[in-house]
This record gives sequence, C-alpha cells and structure tokens, in this order.
Amino acid sequence: MTSPDLSGRIVVVTGASRGIGWNAAIALGAAGAHVIAIAKTVGALEELDDAIQAKGGSATLVPLDLRDLDAIDRLGLSIYERWGKLDGFFGNAALLGVITPVTHLDQKDWNDVMTVNVTANYRLIRSLDPLLRLSDAGRALFMTSSVATNLRPFWGAYATSKAALEALVRTYAAEVATTPIRVNLFDPGRLRTQMRAKAAPGEDPATIQHPSVVAPDIVRMLAPDFADHGTRFEFPTRSITRLLD
Repeated sequence: MTSPDLSGRIVVVTGASRGIGWNAAIALGAAGAHVIAIAKTVGALEELDDAIQAKGGSATLVPLDLRDLDAIDRLGLSIYERWGKLDGFFGNAALLGVITPVTHLDQKDWNDVMTVNVTANYRLIRSLDPLLRLSDAGRALFMTSSVATNLRPFWGAYATSKAALEALVRTYAAEVATTPIRVNLFDPGRLRTQMRAKAAPGEDPATIQHPSVVAPDIVRMLAPDFADHGTRFEFPTRSITRLLD
C-alpha cells in the first residue's frame, strides 16, 4: 500500500505512547504529517518523538491524562493559536477496565472507562471540530471494537463504552455530512498490544499480528483524498459497514 502524502497536515493522535497509537503516529509522521501526540507518559512520548524523527517526521508532544476534561478544551485553543487549523484526529486512546461480572464492577473502574473511552472523545470532538472545519479536508477516525456489537460476558464496562462511542461517532458523522469533514470508525481486531495481553493473558502473542500492520490503513483513512464517511472499517476482514442512512 502506497502511503499518501500528508505534508503540511496537522494530525492529533491520542494514546500515542504505545501499541496502535504509537505505530500510527510514526506512520503519519513518515507520511509527512506533523503529529500532535497525546499520552499520559512523558518518557514514552519522548521515545516516540525520537522514533518519528528517525523516520523523517516531526511531532509535538502533549502529556495529558484524558480524564482531565478541561485540559482537552485548552488543547483545542492551543492548536488554534499555533496552527490555525487541524487536518486529522485519531481517537485511539482507551481503557480496558476490569474483566469482571457487571455486578462486581467497582464504581471508580466504571467511571474511568466511561470517561476515557466516551466522555473524553465527546470533549475532543467538541474542542477539535472547529479546527477540523478550518481544514480543506478534515478527517476524524475513532478506534472501536467488535465487542461493541458482539457482546461477551464480563466485558460490560468496555463493551458498553465502545457501543456508546459508536453511537457518538455516528451522530457526529451525520451532523457534519454536508461539510468537508469525514468521520469513520476503525475496528483493528486482535493485535499484539498491552490491552490484548491484559484481556487474554493465556494467549500466545506470537500468534497475533503486530499493531504496526494497521498503521497504513489508519494513514489512508486520515488522508485528504479519503472520501468514505460514516463507515465502520473492520481490519481483519477488510469489510466496510455503512452506518448512515
């Protein structure tokens, strides 16, 4: 797959310190985008910056806990003051939470999952939408999961959060349908990430694909010439589901 030319594009990536976010940020930088990398861990962000520069890219590092919702509002203002627009937003950050019966879920664990996986993305949309509208081709892509629809026991918090995220993203996509912004969902399937290791501790990681395999498709879906809107892309089967009437 030939990587699009994203020279001059400004792209936000959340959860950029590891896994899918890390690999997507490197690929976006290599394609020419300036990456605004968001994660909690400063050291990991600094390592990411080195990796992006090694591929000829550039990044701005934003150490941010997405549970700090007011900081998300300040993020939008800071981006506007420095660049005057935003071309892409990859909403990747998520918490798995605790795999346990719904009746055993602790309120704090529930709140954390909902805040990071749903509320933070609502606040990011609210903060970044005005900037995406200033781009000639704003693109927003959100990471989802099969458990949003294929429910399984003990995954109540995570599954509920992803179902809610999908409803949020579909609504936002419908609201911007008449603008140049394109909004889509991305289901990566099983990949060799820390979240997957926590969810399935007995699984042999050697049998699962590395998260770098999805990076080219993420870059493609954030590129200005990507025209699909209101879709859910499933990486394992490469199938596309249309979500808007």
